Amino acid sequence: MSQQKTVLVFGGTGQTGQRFVRLALKDGLRVRALARNPAKFGITDPNLEVVQGSITAIPDLDALVTGADFVVSMLGNAAEQREHTIVTDLVRELVPAMRRNGVSRFLHQAGGLSAKPHRRLPLVLWIIRHTVARGFEGQHRDNEAVMRYLADEANDIEWMVHRAGIGSDGPSKGVLQRSERAISIATFQDCAAYNLRTMQDATAIHTCDGSRYAKH
Repeated sequence: MSQQKTVLVFGGTGQTGQRFVRLALKDGLRVRALARNPAKFGITDPNLEVVQGSITAIPDLDALVTGADFVVSMLGNAAEQREHTIVTDLVRELVPAMRRNGVSRFLHQAGGLSAKPHRRLPLVLWIIRHTVARGFEGQHRDNEAVMRYLADEANDIEWMVHRAGIGSDGPSKGVLQRSERAISIATFQDCAAYNLRTMQDATAIHTCDGSRYAKH
């Protein structure tokens, strides 16, 4: 009988994060989540462990990481990220903690309008980013800094980045597939399901791809 695996989740009370946690539990995984307000989960489950804290006030990062098989970040705060690279600051502490505790697999959810490391966005995406999505510029810069750090300084761990095109709530619109170029505007539910599959997919290691709906 295979040993039950544990996923450590940052951003588990967000729109995608809450759906990810429920899917992971349904899939038989143990979930450990850091949350400023644990009541936001609204569920109790013997396989759910919630540690109270925030990414800027983590009680003990080594204790949080110990025993995890996967680490997943689905963080985002447009207001805070206008001024500070809060996610990059976390990841720069998180990766060394993972090394110290023998944890190697890390999935980070970025946005589809964040450029891959040392690459430029396609013109159409660049225009969208600097017009209708300009209010999220701080998040894009923070996500890009995370990706550069992973690509330049953390290739000894099994990192992967999902450049998600999250656009709406609502039921599933289909199954998302990893894509180097095309990015679909997806629901929170479908992005959560994609993240759960991808964190277990060895072919996604060291990629910063987007996702698109499978064609029928």
